[in-house]
Amino acid sequence: MYNFLSHTDEIRQEMLKKIGLNSIEDLFQNINPKVRINNDLDIPEGLSELQTQRKLLNLAQKNTGTSEYISFLGGGSYNRYIPTCINTVIERSEFITAYTPYQPEVSQGTLQVMYEFQSMMCNLTGMDVANASVYDGATAAAEAILMTARLTNKSKALVASTLNPEYKAVIDTYCSGESIQVEYLPLKDGKTDLEELNNKEADIYACILIQNPNYLGCIEDVFAISEFCQKMKSKFIVAVDPTSLALLKSPAEYGADIAVGDIQPLGIGMAYGGPYAGFIACKTAYTRQLPGRIVGMTKDRDDERAFTLTLQTREQHIRRAKATSNICSNQALMALAATVYLSVVGPDGLKEVANISTQRAHYLAEKINEIPGFKVLFSNFLYEFVVKIDGINSDKLIEEMERQNILAGIKLDKKFKELQNCILICTTEMNDINDINTFIDGLKQVSLKYKS
Repeated sequence: MYNFLSHTDEIRQEMLKKIGLNSIEDLFQNINPKVRINNDLDIPEGLSELQTQRKLLNLAQKNTGTSEYISFLGGGSYNRYIPTCINTVIERSEFITAYTPYQPEVSQGTLQVMYEFQSMMCNLTGMDVANASVYDGATAAAEAILMTARLTNKSKALVASTLNPEYKAVIDTYCSGESIQVEYLPLKDGKTDLEELNNKEADIYACILIQNPNYLGCIEDVFAISEFCQKMKSKFIVAVDPTSLALLKSPAEYGADIAVGDIQPLGIGMAYGGPYAGFIACKTAYTRQLPGRIVGMTKDRDDERAFTLTLQTREQHIRRAKATSNICSNQALMALAATVYLSVVGPDGLKEVANISTQRAHYLAEKINEIPGFKVLFSNFLYEFVVKIDGINSDKLIEEMERQNILAGIKLDKKFKELQNCILICTTEMNDINDINTFIDGLKQVSLKYKS
């Protein structure tokens, strides 16, 4: 049962004898005794494979998921339908064990998937070129700011405070290490306060970064922000939910220079926060500043179509410290899942997914507004919206709904000081009319309970 322990005592003794030692303890004799732990570590004995499986199963059963609960969670991680064929494809050994395809002659399948993924991201965003993915949407946003700092030789960035808070945390970390000063634009009525842009000095900011729809679900005034970017001589970065692009204008149509986002909604499970994958798409002129892998299409010596990694001189394994990014990898398996998803649902299917989500969100919002003590704050949303709660603490509401096997939404108090006792609610195609009516009935019960 202990089939993962490769070395027997005899093998260990043989290895020690080879290097002239008598025991494993002799390996550490040069370490100062003052800094060594003299007592045994409080670590339990090793388990057999059978015991390990049982232990992990018991731990897993403490978790609950969307199969047991009705979920109205969003905020960057969405409960969307995943066609069965996706896992069938990504679990194939050729893909699930693949590493960076440095040898194109034996990696054509993996390289073609990356190429198709890049093409699909370009189709969605309207941009000229996309990379083969980065770790997640937050990483993509931070890397995009670094791109613009290199392109403009400026060390300040304007970021909308309506951006996903997790993105903002990663941006702060990245930019602090690069001595880039980040300023956050305040929110007004659920969107970026454009009046604040009028007070900003021109030609000192590398970029303006917004999210559309933003974290609160509201659609930003992207055309107005694009005009501000031109006046201020700053690059325009927009973070997008790829599903929303089936309904909204693409970043290229309103003049964005760089589009970033997370592909989790495209066939990747919520999975307690990961693994996900991010993408960066941009104009052709910025290609050499693009981080991560880029796959190109060419011809082989037989004049047949072939795929290969291209522009590798940007990357860390070639340029070391002078590389465009310290990311020297990509989330190829997650990108494969997104590629299969988009291939299966197609343009019409993606539009239907976005339409259903939006229609159900607006139906739910209308019904919530009719319940005493609940108010939808902003109307210009797609499939996520903010609800203000009176008469009951938002923590208590979420707790009460959990007892009814409903995940009511995300608390916003700590994320946005302006939105005290508010929650963010999201609907997807996975929330049918029965789920929504069950949620509405549950909110009504809570409202009556605390009103009395």
